Amino acid sequence: MLYYIYIPSISYIIYRLYKHFFPAKNIDSRGKYVLISGCDTGFGHSLAIELDNLGFNVLAGVYTADNKETLTTKLSSRATVFKLDITNQQDIDVAFTLVKSKTSSLHALVNNAGIANGGLIDWISLATIRQVMDVNFFGHVAMTKTFLPLLLTEPNSRVVNMSSAAGYLAAAGASAYSSSKYALEAFSDCLRREMAVWNLHVSIIEPGFMRTPIIEGISEQMQKLWNNHVVNESKERWGDDYFSDWVREGSKIAKETADNPMKVVTAMCHAVTSSKPKIRYRPGWQSSMFCYPLSLAPVWFVDLFIGLGQRKMALPSGVIKRKRT
Repeated sequence: MLYYIYIPSISYIIYRLYKHFFPAKNIDSRGKYVLISGCDTGFGHSLAIELDNLGFNVLAGVYTADNKETLTTKLSSRATVFKLDITNQQDIDVAFTLVKSKTSSLHALVNNAGIANGGLIDWISLATIRQVMDVNFFGHVAMTKTFLPLLLTEPNSRVVNMSSAAGYLAAAGASAYSSSKYALEAFSDCLRREMAVWNLHVSIIEPGFMRTPIIEGISEQMQKLWNNHVVNESKERWGDDYFSDWVREGSKIAKETADNPMKVVTAMCHAVTSSKPKIRYRPGWQSSMFCYPLSLAPVWFVDLFIGLGQRKMALPSGVIKRKRT
């Protein structure tokens, strides 16, 4: 019986050691074009600079026009920075014309743009859920479908999709975000399997909490949601005490566990530059050593574990009122 345990374990250790000491070679960056969305700040901004330094021809899309000049000054003359709203097909079509005027072959498409509007299902509007899906899912689908012809002209091109640990482990308060990332994961798997015959690589990046402006602004974002967008009926149902505890606990977990964002940029860079990119990258300890193993546990255990944090919080006003009747 032990034979069936030891052999796979030893084989896996040998495989990991081999990958560590004999990594796959990087591709030659000369003449290679890489298109990245969401380069205003964060991962996309840093990745554009990193790939530019490595000699790639970077095509960087920014959502805000003011960020175009800022990023341009940080890149070489090979790079092109342009305004891009991935939820606007006209913007995507203009970008396609621009890219095609420079090259007939795209080495990599990095679908990085994204938003992270949080809140309980009873608090957020249907419009908010649709907005998150438009950016985090449909926008990337539109980009992929539009630029696919340029990705299929040569073998070993690749699509890199920015997902999240929330794309395989859904937690309370992240319904819109998790739904968009679960959808992107499924789309990525389908794309990889459909395009295998073309030798098009598809990589998925699945980080946990990282030290980014989004993490720093969680409390303010939630307070704005509660004050301006949650309907009075829902406010009465949950109560100010529950909301305050929710914001406190959520902000505490996010800020105390947030990891170095450069780990994500390094993973994205590997997906673009390696001759053998991985299918899934889980940068940081949260995704690789905590979230992913937890996602494999029985559902009842995951529910119990995630629910532990709520025991520290006040009961919703409606629950207290229900108990009194």
